[in-house]
Amino acid sequence: MNLEKGNATLMSPSEWEVMRIIWTKQGASSTEVIRLMQLKREWSESTIKTLLGRLVDKKMLQTIKDGRRFFYRPTVTESDAMNKVASELFDHLCNMKKGGVIINLLSDLTLSRADIERMQLLLSEKLKTAPVSINCDCLPTDEDCTMHKKSC
Repeated sequence: MNLEKGNATLMSPSEWEVMRIIWTKQGASSTEVIRLMQLKREWSESTIKTLLGRLVDKKMLQTIKDGRRFFYRPTVTESDAMNKVASELFDHLCNMKKGGVIINLLSDLTLSRADIERMQLLLSEKLKTAPVSINCDCLPTDEDCTMHKKSC
């Protein structure tokens, strides 16, 4: 699946919830999405149909009509969508603060042993070529960002 088909960064939190169902089911009928969403949230059928329509408009979903039934397939994989959103978020952060944000996230997340082992391996490899420090990129290079560095 090609991430260029849909724009995950434009999805609302409610749309993400609908997409998570469709990704997990690897496609679903509107009836199935409505039933599953109503088990999670007290949303009306029309609200869920509106969200499905918005996701089609954003090219996150492809609609397949079978008689009077609608079946929805994702045009973007869940991992591609998550990576795109995370990457775009980190593009907005100060370079020298990204590590701290990741550390805070890690301290708050529940992770599997396998994920932790993979992270440890990756960090061991990155450590070999890591710079001693990361420069602030919030101001032009000729500007002084001493105060910013002190707040990190």
